[in-house]
Amino acid sequence: MTRVCVLGTGGAGLVAAVAAADAGADVTVVEKGSRVGGTTALSGGTTWIPAVEGGRDDALSYLDSLSHGLIDRSLAEAFVDTGPEFLAWVQERTPVGFHVAPGLPDYHPEHPGGKPKGGRSHDPDLFRVGSLGEWADRIVMPERTPRLMLTEVGLGGGDGLAPGTPDRARRKAEDWRGCGHALVAGLLSYLLDRGIEPRLGAGAVELLHAPTSLPNEGAVRATRLPEGAVRSGVGRVVGVRLSDGSVIEADAVVIATGGFEWDRGLVHSFLRGPMTDPASVPTNTGDGLRMAMAAGAELGTMREAWWVPTIRIPGAERPELVLPERTRPGSIMVNGAGRRFTNEAANYNALGGAFHQFDVSSFRYANLPCWLVVDAAHLRRYGFLSVPPGASTPDWMTTADTLDDLGAALGLPDGALAATVARFNAHAVDGTDPDFGRGVSAYDGWNGDLDHYPGPGATLGPLLEPPFHAVEVHSGCLGTKGGPRTTVDGEVLHVTGGAIPGLYAAGNAMAGTTGMVYGGAGGTLGPAMVFGYRAGRHAAGVRS
Repeated sequence: MTRVCVLGTGGAGLVAAVAAADAGADVTVVEKGSRVGGTTALSGGTTWIPAVEGGRDDALSYLDSLSHGLIDRSLAEAFVDTGPEFLAWVQERTPVGFHVAPGLPDYHPEHPGGKPKGGRSHDPDLFRVGSLGEWADRIVMPERTPRLMLTEVGLGGGDGLAPGTPDRARRKAEDWRGCGHALVAGLLSYLLDRGIEPRLGAGAVELLHAPTSLPNEGAVRATRLPEGAVRSGVGRVVGVRLSDGSVIEADAVVIATGGFEWDRGLVHSFLRGPMTDPASVPTNTGDGLRMAMAAGAELGTMREAWWVPTIRIPGAERPELVLPERTRPGSIMVNGAGRRFTNEAANYNALGGAFHQFDVSSFRYANLPCWLVVDAAHLRRYGFLSVPPGASTPDWMTTADTLDDLGAALGLPDGALAATVARFNAHAVDGTDPDFGRGVSAYDGWNGDLDHYPGPGATLGPLLEPPFHAVEVHSGCLGTKGGPRTTVDGEVLHVTGGAIPGLYAAGNAMAGTTGMVYGGAGGTLGPAMVFGYRAGRHAAGVRS
């Protein structure tokens, strides 16, 4: 029986483990953290599968239109072609269920092949996490327990529940959860039912190699070693050494350890611009990347991340992604000059590029620091992150009765904020934004006021009512997307050519299969789980 060791328990790792076990392998799962689920458990659990009803050509055209030359065509084709197969398999073989999030547009729906009316983003069904027993409390927890599915969230405000949603008290009593918890729990349930319990609290630190040759053996023969010695990174991977000193022997190792966004040295070495506030789990420190590099892996897309703007809430475990708060009417974002600099309602990954603009005269990033500014009407109607509509203003917001006073409190140039708001308001009342096109894309208003969706009124509205409030926004990410290059089956490629025998990678631990593209809601999890599926099956000996 083939022995497969999977490192990491996010979406990619859990799917790889399930796929390998389903193919008959003897599977061991290792998790560095004290809980399972990784960043997947913090997420909405949405999965972007771009060709579920045919549409292969549309899907590839869409990815091509956004690629900027950074997408490996063979990997893109494997992702598009395998997506429907993965979706059918995971729902047939595990308790995980999905339903299409109706109407949810792609992130760039006006591009060739884009879907302005949705159909590619899949929301996980609710799962009774309490059925996992003691493992129900061993899943990474977000700030609030996810009792809703994405399709039930009232993004436009209100009580957060769509009409007809079952009583939340029953869900709490019976421990039904949605979003990333439903996805993680469903996959974990499959493993637990087969006696595969993830090993927690011990990360992998070193790959073990047997003294065999690589496919491109001639390229590594220049230096002869003593008989029986093993050059680091040369030869078949036969297991891993863990941080507690123990060893796991395996015929194949799947690296699914997440990205490197919590390691400042790796961030400074590889990412293309500033990234100070990741919204992922802090265990993502590049362990898998280092092991792959030591094995001689070729790297790809190292400059890229799944960019997001984030806000720091005092006392919170990690920064929070800011999305509807910057999309709803009565809000704008300004830089240190007190000026708007982007379409605030754009998808968060694309918005990350605005934080990377460099001013050569001042020799600094032009749009950092940045503040999100809202008026009293916005805060009263919509709330803000964990602050419910109509609640008192939190003390972590900067508040002033006039825009000039707020600008002064933020250290902005005299009169700059008031002038920026006046210009924005003059056009917003007419439903236009000539400066940055906010409200033009079908996606722009999706996270805004759904009483006015579709249409620019879902996101465009003036800031009129004092007091005015501001909170600093930081450059963050959901994870990095650089790592070892792989074959379409997740086999890690060596710098000299050919695959490193026995070594696989998936998810944010591999070179991003979609380059700099974030196709739509679930654009991280879709590729991660599809390639986790392919890697797990191939590691177990399944050949397509």
